[in-house]
Amino acid sequence: MQINVADTLKIMLKGVADHTQTSEIMQKLQKAQTENRPLRIKLGLDPSAPDIHLGHAVVLRKIKQLQDLGHQAIIVIGDFTGMIGDPTGKSKTRKQLTPEQVKENAQTYQNQIFKILNPDKTIVRFNSEWLSSLGFKDVIELAAKITVARMLERDDFNKRYTNNQPISVHEFFYPLMQAYDSVALRADVELGGTDQTFNVLMGRNIQKDFGQDPQITLFMPLLEGIDGVEKMSKSLGNYIGINEPANVMYEKVMKIPDNMIIKYYELATDVHPDDVEKIKARLLSGENPRDIKMELATEITRLYHSEDETLKAEDYFKKAYQQQKAPDDALVLSIDKTEGIDNGQILVNTLMDSGKYKSKSEIRRLLMQGAIKIDGERIVDLQAVPKLTADSVIQVGKGTFYKLK
Repeated sequence: MQINVADTLKIMLKGVADHTQTSEIMQKLQKAQTENRPLRIKLGLDPSAPDIHLGHAVVLRKIKQLQDLGHQAIIVIGDFTGMIGDPTGKSKTRKQLTPEQVKENAQTYQNQIFKILNPDKTIVRFNSEWLSSLGFKDVIELAAKITVARMLERDDFNKRYTNNQPISVHEFFYPLMQAYDSVALRADVELGGTDQTFNVLMGRNIQKDFGQDPQITLFMPLLEGIDGVEKMSKSLGNYIGINEPANVMYEKVMKIPDNMIIKYYELATDVHPDDVEKIKARLLSGENPRDIKMELATEITRLYHSEDETLKAEDYFKKAYQQQKAPDDALVLSIDKTEGIDNGQILVNTLMDSGKYKSKSEIRRLLMQGAIKIDGERIVDLQAVPKLTADSVIQVGKGTFYKLK
């Protein structure tokens, strides 16, 4: 296959936090071109209850960009290593998964990764295919390729050893087993987050011991969530899920701080590096960041939704947030049981029926804070709530609207 080495290198290194020396990457690309074959790009996934958000998708987007250039992705589902559990970043041994849990999680992963990767250029392998057949002699020989001192250079092992916290011997085999995956697949490239540096670099070392050309490595940075501070995390509520509705995805992207626009372009989109440089220039020239952020929101939403859904999400945002009008597809709520109930209580009951609020006290608090409007009029007192009719429009916050029937 024909490889444009310079352009491939530019796309490969877009947004990357750390990588193998550029000269070695160039050699790898030129060798693949000479051999007329695509690069074999490895990504290992430990199948522990996945629910992919844009932070998880950073490495998948990079692989998709390389697939678009003709290269081959090999996704390694760590069904065998998953039964050990990678202790990365943990202060104690992670609970081992049962074979049934691993199988279920692996299927969930496959359902989600193909929202990003090209199935025709992706091979999914399970590392039990080669790891489960290794004999004890093979395991001893593999373990002989690394010292305990080298293992203790890994941050989490070092911290636990220093703090007299237990480390099970079997945990040392996790990075060895993941490294052996690269040998079994003859990987040319391996991607990982910066928190996987130790494991991925070990793959290079083990490949050399087995007489293979070492894989090149690409380490992707952690993506901050919509707060622009903490790592994107569902538990922190600052995430953008790849399965969220288009309206929600678009709105969440618009909430990121202006100083995160370029990082999101680099890590969460497939926009060419040359075009990202032009966007940087537009920001430096003083163009309104809001307009560029709307382009970013459209770009990201389009990756996970149809063009029609994306355009509707953009229109919804403009009406709800910029024009402060109720969008055509605003949620419709029914008014029930009004007899003998005052208008304020009817409002609270009706909003509770939307399922978006934890309690009636939360709704009352929003009203007292001035966050609720009825037909454009801000209401701060339950006693002042007007009679709700079939034509009424309730607005909560800046962009949430409800129509009544």
